[in-house]
Amino acid sequence: MIPIAVRATPPPRDFALWRLGFRPFYLLASAFASLSILFWVAQYAGLLPAAYLNGPLWHGHEMLFGFALAVVGGFLFTAVRNWTGLPTPTGAALAACALLWLAGRVLVLTPFGMAAAVVNATFPVAIAVGIGIPLWKSGNRRNFFFVGLLLLLAVATLAFHLSLQGRLDWPQRAGIEAGLDIVLFIMAVVGGRVIPMFTNNGVPGTNARRDPWVERLALGGALALLATDLLQAPPVVVACIALVAALAHGARLVLWKPWRTFATPLVWILHAAYAWIVAYLVLRSLAGFGLVAGSFAIHALTVGAIGGMTIGMMTRTARGHTGRPLAADGFEVACYGLVMAAALLRVAGAMAIPALHVEAVIASGVCWSAAYGIYAVRYWPVLTRARVDGQPG
Repeated sequence: MIPIAVRATPPPRDFALWRLGFRPFYLLASAFASLSILFWVAQYAGLLPAAYLNGPLWHGHEMLFGFALAVVGGFLFTAVRNWTGLPTPTGAALAACALLWLAGRVLVLTPFGMAAAVVNATFPVAIAVGIGIPLWKSGNRRNFFFVGLLLLLAVATLAFHLSLQGRLDWPQRAGIEAGLDIVLFIMAVVGGRVIPMFTNNGVPGTNARRDPWVERLALGGALALLATDLLQAPPVVVACIALVAALAHGARLVLWKPWRTFATPLVWILHAAYAWIVAYLVLRSLAGFGLVAGSFAIHALTVGAIGGMTIGMMTRTARGHTGRPLAADGFEVACYGLVMAAALLRVAGAMAIPALHVEAVIASGVCWSAAYGIYAVRYWPVLTRARVDGQPG
């Protein structure tokens, strides 16, 4: 019998960017994360003119309310559809949300401060509506708190802009701090749900587990930090709460057994990111006692925890929701390593050798930009084409 050659089925080439929320927002967030750091450095160096939001303010605002919120939106649009079995924005509605996000990124570079404030505050409200309708219709009350958190992010964004314009007597940094606390709580909730599950599924026999009391203390500590920042509590109070929260989140991580995951990159990156939450809380406590600069704590959270968690979830969920194997390739491992290197350089490197602080910041920015640039290029065909298994989404 003459063997018959079997031709491999080519990957689908249908344009699918607007079929599910993670697709446009993961692509936009990764491209923006890569380019915006370079633009910030150029503005800081005087190569670009200062805009409505100048260098440091623009950098902090855009990394939180631009990059991180785009990833949160893409994740929630995708997750809520799975949780409820009901549709979240797709097609024209999803494209409109993406256009709203893009408008926010442009407006902060213009003199139109109120327009920037309104558009940037409207974006999290749009996400809240997009997930709130299916959550309400399905009776999924367990996850309805995400709607409240998104509305709080809208308030934090608006408060930041109004404070910047002198229309609100509230410290500008307080809006950023409150926004970071909310994103921290979102990561703590999502991480607590998925990291033990992904660990047990990806590394059989690990027996990662959750303890009810540790869970309550860890999540309660994150909420307590939000409350202290909203109330502008004395630094020593913040330091004590952060220390207790660090112990709780550290215990939580130990129960998940991160040392068992080193051979599984798609899992260890989530553990590494969560370890940066613990580092952030420790550094924030030390900063409250006046022992270290507060910027080290902020960048442990933003570069290490948020950067690590987003790159880990963006690769895993994009693979899972496009029908691809749940295994990281060399490009993805490179992204993970570069983000972790960026965090170590920005925090540990700058702390260890103060004389090379500027060099450490630049090197960290290069690593971060490279990581998300690789993701954007690598995942362009994944995010813009139909699922390889022919399923919808």
